[in-house]
Amino acid sequence: MTGRSTPLGAAQQDLDAVEQIVRAAGTSFYHGMRVLPPDRRHAMYAIYAFCRIVDDIADETGSLEEKRRGLAAWRDRIAAAYQRRADGPVTRVLTAAIPRFQLRADDFIAVIDGMQSDAETVVVAPDMAVLDLYCDRVASAVGRLSVRAFGDSTPAADRVAHALGRALQMTNILRDIQEDAERGRIYLPREYLRDADVPADPATILSAPGLPEVCERLARLAHEYFRQAQEAMRQCNPVAMKPARLMAATYDTILSLLERRGWKRLNERVSLPKWTKLWLACRYGLF
Repeated sequence: MTGRSTPLGAAQQDLDAVEQIVRAAGTSFYHGMRVLPPDRRHAMYAIYAFCRIVDDIADETGSLEEKRRGLAAWRDRIAAAYQRRADGPVTRVLTAAIPRFQLRADDFIAVIDGMQSDAETVVVAPDMAVLDLYCDRVASAVGRLSVRAFGDSTPAADRVAHALGRALQMTNILRDIQEDAERGRIYLPREYLRDADVPADPATILSAPGLPEVCERLARLAHEYFRQAQEAMRQCNPVAMKPARLMAATYDTILSLLERRGWKRLNERVSLPKWTKLWLACRYGLF
């Protein structure tokens, strides 16, 4: 039963169930989103829970056919949500959030497309066009949903999502090179590898002399996307952009730490200490 006193007018048990999915993921996202007003906070929890669920489907150990069925079921659920039909806590909260924040179906479907691509394909050195599409699906599409939940649905906010999503995903790619290679994957662009004479082979890429050149080049592109995101943010609602500014600052700091560590010690994991995360949150007005 819904009530006007609950966020989004959703049933409290559904809100609690969605929030538990986010908490169980053990992500700092949970604490970062708690500063948002209740309606926006629970919309973001539902968006995150959706992303987490479809990501888990793509990553689980079942057969490809099982993964396709699981993702197809979520395509149907998203379509039903736009007809105000839902079959579980996540979709019921999304059904309330969609009209409230003008969330677009194409962005949910793009996320599913990205997860399906990961499930169906062992990615090894995609060309730049393919990499850009992948970044758009798994990161920028989430950003387009998020900026609306944050409170800005303008074209400038979409430009923030476009640039920031690519910057974040490229930072993730640079952080996870060794882990991806051990899984038989390479997300570094084929053109960059070719220009640096680096073989597109997960078994040998980590010892290739030209790999640092590839990493430096992708890092420069990520910095350019961070710059574009910051420029677009200046045209947006400053209050709505607080979470995006924090996200940008956090990942830009991670990218700088990766560059400081260098690209020959990829086994040395880079992460932000808690005090840095707290300082960034205070600096960007989330506390």
